[in-house]
Amino acid sequence: MSRGKAVVLDLETTGLNPRTDKIIEIGALLVEDGEILDTFSTFVSPGRKLLPQTTEITGITDEMLEHAPVFADIAEKLLAFLGEHVLLGHSIISDYAFLKKALVNEQPKGFAFERNGLDTLKIARRFLPAEQKKALSALTAYFQIPHEPHRAFADAQATFLLYEKLWDLYKEGAPSAFTPFPLHYQIKREVPVMPKQIEQIRRLLEERGIPCDRDLSQLTKNEASRLADQIRSGVIKAPSDE
Repeated sequence: MSRGKAVVLDLETTGLNPRTDKIIEIGALLVEDGEILDTFSTFVSPGRKLLPQTTEITGITDEMLEHAPVFADIAEKLLAFLGEHVLLGHSIISDYAFLKKALVNEQPKGFAFERNGLDTLKIARRFLPAEQKKALSALTAYFQIPHEPHRAFADAQATFLLYEKLWDLYKEGAPSAFTPFPLHYQIKREVPVMPKQIEQIRRLLEERGIPCDRDLSQLTKNEASRLADQIRSGVIKAPSDE
């Protein structure tokens, strides 16, 4: 039975919240009937320094992102690669949420982004024992799939191989588990940062001796307001001399 075309997608991000965190790496495979037809892989500049825990989890450093494109520079190329294909991922709604937020807020006009998805996490939960851990790394170990976790392209490859294994084992007995479903994530287009906000933040940073660790032009209006409040309240401070 034909699997049809799909794009296997995985993102690395600065954190887990698509409303406040940013994409830092994209890995994707265009697949059909168990074959890889094309690939897409890029770092993405988040416009700010990475937190130590982000580097610890992903292995991605500020130096690796130093010359990375901002999302605006790769948005149209990525959309062309994705086409209208089904998105396949492990907890695909998380990757979809990050990607939709980035695309909806792309300047100057934004992009609509509605897709159907397939989720290896949902499929695994349906068929595997409850006591079996369902994280991607746990499932690749369970099925003896080669995998170097927490990098976008490697995770996309592992997700593809996991899906193929699940398909081979369970498709005939439960085809409905492999039927694409609509992905839903509500996000409003945000207003970009205002020039006066950038000036205000720069003044606050200078007055307090705080180095600027991000590209202020990439902020939204709400992000700029939160950043200014954090500087005023002392949440963001000058580095200690100790």
